[in-house]
Amino acid sequence: MGTNFPNDTNTDVMLKQLPRPTIFAHRGASAHAPENTLAAFELAIRQNADAIELDATLCADGHVVVFHDNTVDRTTDGTGSIKQLSLDALKELDAGCSFDEAFCGERIPTLSEVFEAFGQKTIINIELKNYSSLTDALPDRVAELVKKHDLNQRVIFSSFNPIALRRTKKLLPEVPVGLLTLPGFAGKWVVSALGRWIPYQALHPSIQDASQHLINQQHLRGYRVHVFIVNHPQEIACLYRWGVDGIFTSDPILARRTIASEAASEVPST
Repeated sequence: MGTNFPNDTNTDVMLKQLPRPTIFAHRGASAHAPENTLAAFELAIRQNADAIELDATLCADGHVVVFHDNTVDRTTDGTGSIKQLSLDALKELDAGCSFDEAFCGERIPTLSEVFEAFGQKTIINIELKNYSSLTDALPDRVAELVKKHDLNQRVIFSSFNPIALRRTKKLLPEVPVGLLTLPGFAGKWVVSALGRWIPYQALHPSIQDASQHLINQQHLRGYRVHVFIVNHPQEIACLYRWGVDGIFTSDPILARRTIASEAASEVPST
């Protein structure tokens, strides 16, 4: 059995530099631009998100591409499985028109392209999405790219896949890990049964499971709490009052405005 290292010096320093709460742009500013595209990430930075979140997976010829679904059908003009399409085939697809005509011509980016464009501009939360192939080479390929671009201090790994998290932590022990948990009993079981086996520094629960008690409990254990996916002002305000460490949102502008309003209301009148 492995052990947790919630107070590991290298990872702790990186996380302590993040603002509280950290606004993670979920798949970029995906309320305003096509998800997981360079346009969405660029817009998130312009909207003053503190970090971006993206999904990493392997395509047929082993390249790490930034894409959420198992198939390209929902967000592009193509059809088929990501794992059965080569990078050249994926680059032929339009990943913007289905969102809005203004984004026609947007392509599915590689993780390397995202690193080149934004790696020195923001923190990047990388969700490892090898859920249908739990032991594939995704952690190794992502770790190689992080090293190549010298982003060890600018990325966070997250996943529902405990095997992927342990492998990335072994490859890059200085990179913080966020444990994603499903809503309800499944999520609670993962935290209680697998928590000591997965070396994580932040818990990433769903908004359905977020509570003052959960946040307090995780803080006492030395962990941060980053909640997904939070797109309603009331939820953002509530999490802020509870002292959450980060929120994943599709709308950084809304999150920034809501947090500013809550912070202003705490200032005593003179």
